[in-house]
Amino acid sequence: MHGLINRAIQCFVRDTCGPDAWERLARVAELPPSGFEAMFVYDDQITERMLDTAVLLLAKPRDVLLEDVGTYLVSNPNVEPLRRLLRFGGETFLEFLQTVDDLPRRAQLALPDLELPSIEVIGVEEDTFRIGCHWAHAGFGHVLVGMLRTLADDYGALVLLDHHGCEDQVETVTVQVLREGFAVGRPFQLASEGRAS
Repeated sequence: MHGLINRAIQCFVRDTCGPDAWERLARVAELPPSGFEAMFVYDDQITERMLDTAVLLLAKPRDVLLEDVGTYLVSNPNVEPLRRLLRFGGETFLEFLQTVDDLPRRAQLALPDLELPSIEVIGVEEDTFRIGCHWAHAGFGHVLVGMLRTLADDYGALVLLDHHGCEDQVETVTVQVLREGFAVGRPFQLASEGRAS
């Protein structure tokens, strides 16, 4: 597994539960105490061991934990560049959904060796989107649910999301957009604010 993915889970635990929680998880799961290097590649079993231990120590079901990771990746100030990358997908949440299958390609422009699941919009009916996530590692669909729910709030849209399980390594998520301008979205700038000179 790419170190960037492992580090994202590490940062989620550290930033949401505190450094002591990460240190305990690393000790119990026999992980590197200093954490993961973002540009290294690690054995997949290390990632599985980290997730299994996080489920036990944080007392959360695996799907809830993964959804919380997805929420963290879009909402936490420490990973603001990812939010900006995602918001490039469109002016509205509906426009964003129409470009969601392009996310892995955009990420690989920045990190060519980053292996991500393929994402495909496999059906659209009125304002309902069916999105398929194909990956050898089960669970990314739950991460996507957390990301999409948080992005909907970010855009000010009211949505219903549902994870429909996994079949033949494809997880299916449905997104029903009930109202685009339901609330005032978070402010968004294409670039981070520069320092005053």
